[in-house]
This record gives sequence, structure tokens and C-alpha cells, in this order.
Amino acid sequence: MTLPQITVLGECVADAFTEPASARNELALRVLPGGGPANTAVALARLGTPARFLARLSGDVFGRLFRAHLEASGVDLSHAVEAAEPSTLAVAELDNQGQATFSFHAQATADWQWTSGELAGVNLADTACLHSGSLALVKKPGAAVVEDFLAAAASRATISIDPNVRPLLVHPEVYRARLAHWCGLADVLRLSEDDLDLLLPGTPPEQACDTWHAAGARLVVITRGADGALASLDGERVRVPAVATPVVDTVGAGDSFTAGLLHHLGTHGLLGGRLTDLRPGDVEAACLFATQVAALTCSVAGPNPPWQDQLAQFATDKAVVRHLDSTH
Repeated sequence: MTLPQITVLGECVADAFTEPASARNELALRVLPGGGPANTAVALARLGTPARFLARLSGDVFGRLFRAHLEASGVDLSHAVEAAEPSTLAVAELDNQGQATFSFHAQATADWQWTSGELAGVNLADTACLHSGSLALVKKPGAAVVEDFLAAAASRATISIDPNVRPLLVHPEVYRARLAHWCGLADVLRLSEDDLDLLLPGTPPEQACDTWHAAGARLVVITRGADGALASLDGERVRVPAVATPVVDTVGAGDSFTAGLLHHLGTHGLLGGRLTDLRPGDVEAACLFATQVAALTCSVAGPNPPWQDQLAQFATDKAVVRHLDSTH
């Protein structure tokens, strides 16, 4: 079975994690390829979906790391731009629960310098879904170019957006000012509970879903960490539990959830338009699958989503455990 292609547009960021150093006046960093859109593209490709990544990749040491990582995961980089600017760096500090706090080094880096000419030659004829979001949609000067590209693609592809708010780098008000416009473009809006708190402080998730439906998004999914996910399809709610797993860190979990969601919808022929054939049962099944992908990402260090065979083994192991529990 040939799965529909999903194209992802956005940034690739060097995620640097602090590690114990050999001397007190030193700081050791372990650098892993990251960035929300890049993580989603990698997760899609590893699940078996043909994934194309539209990115501006620097030629520096981090950019070379990104390119090798993406290609090794099976991501199509045929339309990636070879950028002269340096790569974006994010330094992550993890708390006791594996939650990461980032500090960004992103001034005038490659990811935000999109021009309309760089995207003009991209053919979306074979693309069933175009996914974007995160900093690529808010960082100038390229943000407007990305928005225009999404708007032009909406006539032929399902549009998926993940705001992925980064308040240390861009004030949440910038996201709030553009969110209604994004909902007008998007068929799928996936965001975290932390994003919700920043975008609509004090607003119950159900009310937020209705607000974003009214702005144009048909499917809104809010991931809630250990509490699972809430999905709303034109106001019809679906709730799914999280999958219990030992957590190393949560970096990239939301990106993996998005990939799992889109992959599952694609495998069932539900991408490629305005989601007119989508039903609440389809949404529930896709979210249940996505929680498994996110759980496996949480079980390892950094944004390292699972491969298809790892996910199949994980599902088998879970089924065996459920069977054993039911026989006692």
C-alpha cells in the first residue's frame, strides 16, 4: 500500500542538553537534531509515511548534523534550501519530570529567512497534507512567506498547524494575533495544554476548541501530557488516555503525537481535502495511535521518535500485558 505524501515546512533546531562536565568551570552539552517541524517530519518518515521536509539548512556543523539525521530517517530533502546563515541553537534544561525549559540562540539564523522564490518551485501535486507551525510561522522575515504558501496550498491539500508557542523567543501576543488567521487556513490544529494556557489564559479546553472551530479549524486536538488528549471535530468531543510509560524526557513528544495523528489519518485515506469524510470514531482511533507514538518518544532521550517496527513491538507488548492482567 502506497501512503499519501505529507510535506512539512519549518525549522530544524540544534537541541543542546546539559550533561555533567569533567571540571566545575566547564559546561558539557550533548547536541541532538530537533525543532518541532523537523521532529514531525522524522516521525512521519519513520512510521512509513512519505515525508518531504521544506527547510533552510545551514552548511555549518549543526546543519550537516540535521541533514544526516533527516536523510537517515528517510525524509525527502529534495527541496531543502542550502542556506548561508548559521543554524538555530536551543539549550535545554530538564527538570525532575523530564520537562524541558529552552533558551534560544536564534538571531538571524537560517530557519527564518524564507523568500517567496525559494518556495515558488515546490510542486504539491502529490502532497495530501501540508503541515507547518512553530517558530516558522511567527519569526520574521520568513513568517509571512510561510503563511502565503499555506494559503496557496489549501486548495489542494489538507492543512495542519501546530502553534508550538515559544514565549522566550517570541511573545505569545504575536501568536495570539495570528491564530484566528491560522485557523482559517487549517483543517487540523494540534497544540499542547501549555500552548493553550499561553494563547487563551484561563480558558477551558472545550471553550477554546469552540473558539477555534468558529475561526475555521475543523479538527482541534489538545494534548494534555499524562492526562491524554482532547479532540474536537466540529464540536464533537473525543477524549483518549495517555499511554503509561517510563519517562526519560518529554522533548519532541507533541511533535511525535502530531506525526502519529497525521500518519493514521493518511493510512485510512482521510487526508487530501477538508476532512469531509472524517468521523469522531476516526479521530479517536488516530489519537489512540498518536499517544503510542508520543509515549515511545518520551521513553528515550531527546526528540527521537520510534520506527515503525518499534511501534509494532510496543503495541504487541501492551496487548500481552492487557491479556495477562485480564487472566488474573
